[in-house]
Amino acid sequence: MCYLKGEDVEQSCTEAVNWFRKAAEQGDAKAQNALGVCYGNGQGVSQSYTESVKWFRKAAEQRYAKAQFNLGVIYAKGQGVKQSYTESAEWFRKAAEQGYAQAQFNLGNFYYSGLGVEPSYTEAVKWFRKAADQELVQAQVNLALCYRDGQGVEQSYTEAAKWYRKAAEQGDADAQYRLGLCYVLGKGVEQSDAMARFWLRQAAMKGYVKAAELLESLE
Repeated sequence: MCYLKGEDVEQSCTEAVNWFRKAAEQGDAKAQNALGVCYGNGQGVSQSYTESVKWFRKAAEQRYAKAQFNLGVIYAKGQGVKQSYTESAEWFRKAAEQGYAQAQFNLGNFYYSGLGVEPSYTEAVKWFRKAADQELVQAQVNLALCYRDGQGVEQSYTEAAKWYRKAAEQGDADAQYRLGLCYVLGKGVEQSDAMARFWLRQAAMKGYVKAAELLESLE
């Protein structure tokens, strides 16, 4: 890792790969996953999805959640393997059940869209919530949208605003815009032009065009 990041040594992806390989060949799951990433990105080695899959699988079979998640991504994209949302969903599930937030979010999306699994808003909400509780912004926004539309949960603008706020407070421009809109309309929160302007301004400063347009119309 020091060679990869250039910490206390001259940065060298080739040397990083050399040491990752030594550990990976001894069965270290973290090193196997790191070697898979290097092959996938062509860092220090010739880019090869086939080799990437090989090392991700070795780590994934040791229940290393990051590698399970990476395999899920690989199968979704069909890189080095035959594209399969079903396989992708299974690997996301393995990582999600170990508490890996990004895998929980992806699995939620699969249930929402019916990719590789039977579509289910209820299951989508379940996995979005697990990731949202770990402060994953995208999951918080998706959970808010489910509450807004009553998909998989009882419709509630109050709950939608609550989850928009969690994501907005982490700096997500889309959530800031949506929370601002809640204040404009008085949905889920007490109507307040002042609070609407505050949140819309936060999003607008990040280049969120819709927020800037709405802010201009309010002023």
